[in-house]
Amino acid sequence: MKSSPGSLFHRGVQLEAGDDIVRVKQSTLIGLNREARGLPLLSNSVKAQMAGGHLSAFRGRGMEYHESRPYQPGDDIRAIDWRVTARSGRTHTKVHREERERPVLLWLDLSDSMFFGTQVCFKAVLASKLAALLAWSSVQHGDRVGYLVFSEKQHVEFRPARGKRPVLNFIQQMVAHPAWVRDERVAADPKSGLKALMRLRQVTRPGSLVILFSDFRFVDADCRTQLVELARHNDVVMLHTHDPFERDLPAAGCYRLTDGAEHLEIDSSSRQLRLQYRERYDRQLRQLQRLCRELGLYLIDIATADDMLTALKNGLGLQHR
Repeated sequence: MKSSPGSLFHRGVQLEAGDDIVRVKQSTLIGLNREARGLPLLSNSVKAQMAGGHLSAFRGRGMEYHESRPYQPGDDIRAIDWRVTARSGRTHTKVHREERERPVLLWLDLSDSMFFGTQVCFKAVLASKLAALLAWSSVQHGDRVGYLVFSEKQHVEFRPARGKRPVLNFIQQMVAHPAWVRDERVAADPKSGLKALMRLRQVTRPGSLVILFSDFRFVDADCRTQLVELARHNDVVMLHTHDPFERDLPAAGCYRLTDGAEHLEIDSSSRQLRLQYRERYDRQLRQLQRLCRELGLYLIDIATADDMLTALKNGLGLQHR
């Protein structure tokens, strides 16, 4: 289902028209500034849960050269200092130190599939809150923040910059994005996710932390190619949002779903149907997990019914620190 409560204005005029259910509220996104203080995203301290259950610190390739030292077992061969190695006759590795300001790029999916929800809120609302939360966290810990917000209707982007202004601008762009208003004239574009990933690759500086907020239903072989290149020189976090209904059909009964124009009835009385439905979701999630394992991406899965902050801390490995 989809809704468009109230009217929005942009460019300096108040944008408060949401309800945090089908449309995100500007005041909520700004208020997440307080919650962000407990979410450090520093590459030398944060642990993220990789698909497959392995903990790994962010690589943090947003680095400046510090010195070269003799090679040690386990060093990344890509860091070998070939000039010093040739001159000394002994393999040396480049040692870097973290840049004080790391580019953080937030990539937010507001395409049609994100406007679904049966518990608490739409996936698009959850993703927007998560994006604002991590934007605030990034700027509070000295990183530069940039963003890309896309849908079938519009693509907006902002290069990484210092301070609170980029975050406030990001919030404005999220709240005012035309994706929140249903328009039957705009057809779903199955390639909108791929196009947005291609653009993300073009504007991402090596050494960045890139965080993707989406249900990732569009990911295919072409998207994989873009992710391979993106992950080659950056840390990439895939923050997967889903609704519990997408994972499990409700208890036996007839249920009606609507997007405001079309209606669909689902009869969940068949146990076999419920099992098949769950298996399809599990299969899609396993494919996403396998992709992340193979490419070295970080995967965090959060449902609309979850406590957002707790689930995010668990995903980042911060809950018990």
